[in-house]
Amino acid sequence: MYEKREVQGDCNTCNNFVYDEEDEEYYCEMEMDEDDYVRLVTGHYKACPYYQSNDEYRIVRHQM
Repeated sequence: MYEKREVQGDCNTCNNFVYDEEDEEYYCEMEMDEDDYVRLVTGHYKACPYYQSNDEYRIVRHQM
């Protein structure tokens, strides 16, 4: 079985979701091709395959 994780589609908690001061907007900085983008937007993925948690203490809590 796989480990159930947090909702991995929440861009607000992803390390790849960065603020661009010039445009004053947040963007996903992952380099994805057009096909991956379409799959992500149309809901083909249940969770974002590029999600990276910005929770620095996640590993530490796991080890406790």
